Amino acid sequence: MNTNQLKEVITSQNEEFLKPQKYVKRELLQKVNSYKDLPHIIILKGIRRCGKSILLKQINEENYDLKKAYINFDDERLLSFNISYFDKLYETFVSLGETKTFFFDEIQNVEEWERAIRRLYDKKIKFYITGSNASMLGKELGTKLTGRYIQLELYPFSFKEYLIFYELNLKKEDFFLTEKKAKIKNYFEKYFSEGGMPEYLLYEKKEIIQQTYEDILIKDILVRYKIENDKQLRNLTKYLLSNTGKLFSYNKLKNILGMGSINTVIKYISYLEDSYLMFELEKYDYSYKKQIQQNKKIYAIDNSFINIVSFETTQNKGRKLENTVFIELKRRGKEVYYHREKHECDFLVREGLKIVEAIQVCYDFNEENEDREIKGLLEAITKHKLKEGLLLTYDEEKELIVENKKITVMPVWKWLLQ
Repeated sequence: MNTNQLKEVITSQNEEFLKPQKYVKRELLQKVNSYKDLPHIIILKGIRRCGKSILLKQINEENYDLKKAYINFDDERLLSFNISYFDKLYETFVSLGETKTFFFDEIQNVEEWERAIRRLYDKKIKFYITGSNASMLGKELGTKLTGRYIQLELYPFSFKEYLIFYELNLKKEDFFLTEKKAKIKNYFEKYFSEGGMPEYLLYEKKEIIQQTYEDILIKDILVRYKIENDKQLRNLTKYLLSNTGKLFSYNKLKNILGMGSINTVIKYISYLEDSYLMFELEKYDYSYKKQIQQNKKIYAIDNSFINIVSFETTQNKGRKLENTVFIELKRRGKEVYYHREKHECDFLVREGLKIVEAIQVCYDFNEENEDREIKGLLEAITKHKLKEGLLLTYDEEKELIVENKKITVMPVWKWLLQ
């Protein structure tokens, strides 16, 4: 590539990048802005099309107002771009008037990018970098950029952001106003079903989720890891999306899907996690060895993928509600496990060496399932010496005292807005 070609790409991309548009101010923006005066490289990771480019735009608008400082490496004109071009890229930016701060989008497309960024970082340049793969920060980053970066994760819209998208701005007192409360609940029904992928909500076309799914499987996994047999990966992915929240073992998956070995199953799931499409959940155990040997659960990044991509014959609202809660816990940066002994509790939250919260999720909390749901939650509370527990439902709200333990029953929509 020559300088003129790079200049053409940068100019056209920045015209699009700087176009005025209506968008939701992301909750993560405040945290990103707090690092503005640090020299560290800010790395923003998340699933494709969750809004990372828009977040870069917001960072620029609030802090810099730069006109030619953005480049997106997920552009077919940059297919031949490699590490040797970074000096030429920097020279091109300088020729366009930018020297101190740059926004690099989808950098995982350039192999060994860490080495070039380290060299430019030493020139006192500030970088905001995005990537759609959790393992984009490999061994090289540990050696080349140690102590020089801060990494943050961006998720699809939270329920708060979803309401802002639909221009519903809330005050605390709205929870007690019948009309506003009904409106919030109606929006939650949609959020619960549609999920929070920004572009999908904007255009309301299922093809956007389907294409995102295809891009993840092909670009982020099949091509990146040179996998020739795509059928096994596709079958595994669809099976897991269709069974969110259910227990599974690697051996069972191997047998059900006819895969060659357990190692292949483990490897493929790690690729799906790295792409942010889904997350594995482990059973909590005081022994780490026992913990990693136990059955796992899987959750999807967003309910839209469960609705549109998975093979569902019935609407499993309970599992989707559970998925919504799990992703919110991840968004809040919580370390999460599940509990299972005589009974089961959906989520345990750990801080440091202690379990600090137990959460049970139940779509319909009624006389038929009350005993089972409370037993699981109570067992987790007692085992971890907690004073209270949280039972999240679709619409129930009350407080219970069971065996001297307080159990708060709360609708998920209200918990999401806390």
